[in-house]
Amino acid sequence: MKNLNYYLNKARKEGWAIGQFNFSNLETLKAVIGAAKKSKSPVILGTSEGESSFVGLKQAVALVKSYREETGLPLFLNLDHGKSFSYIKEAIDSGYDTVHFDGSGLPLAENIKETVKVLKYAKKFKVFVEGEVGVIGQASESKETLTDVAEALEFARKTGVDRLAVSIGSVHGIEKGGINPGLNLERLAKIRKALKDIPLVLHGGSGTPEEDVRKAIRIGMAKVNINTELRMAYTENLRASLDEKKDENTPYKYMSKAIEAVQRIVEGKIKLFSSDNKI
Repeated sequence: MKNLNYYLNKARKEGWAIGQFNFSNLETLKAVIGAAKKSKSPVILGTSEGESSFVGLKQAVALVKSYREETGLPLFLNLDHGKSFSYIKEAIDSGYDTVHFDGSGLPLAENIKETVKVLKYAKKFKVFVEGEVGVIGQASESKETLTDVAEALEFARKTGVDRLAVSIGSVHGIEKGGINPGLNLERLAKIRKALKDIPLVLHGGSGTPEEDVRKAIRIGMAKVNINTELRMAYTENLRASLDEKKDENTPYKYMSKAIEAVQRIVEGKIKLFSSDNKI
């Protein structure tokens, strides 16, 4: 199987993007795998520190490995928003394919220093590393700082990071109206021009206007993260199933609607990102 960097660079050169879809239970994971199989698409399976603590780092690795062996699909497990070296080290030791160190809240010099520390350890195990420059806020909050082009360039040069998450107006979560603010595509174009060959990452893909996502990918965004939309589809449809089947106490008999709903979302995102039929 070709590695993640192969697909990220292929996506960057050909003008499509790989989706990262987060999971915190088996049902969501099954839905993402089902979509990847149907769409013949490479996918990144993400777990945040909270999600991986719930599932278990080693358990997440074992689950993804089993699906990779069964399907033959290029499935890559990523630790999303790792905030400490110790937890990232644990994820690498457990067998994660790639990790994201989120040092965006640190001064640039410290972010660079900590990212280099992560990279040195990760490279021993052939694990790829995602860095981050610029603060990506939460929906309905104003804690956001767009990525500075010069800082992004300095960070990339001094770390040699495999890919870079940038802040261009997206937010984590979804605004109450269901659609988040648009992206600053002008800033993205400047970052892309400065960084040239490094795959760029869009966090907070849920709720972002689809046309902005398409334009961002055409400019050079090679990876897009989706989580909130999957959580919403799962919980809304699970609640509906429980209401419909109030006397049912066998989980697999009322989980199907939630799994199908999540799979539909993932299939739609894969089509939006144009990563279908890329394996």
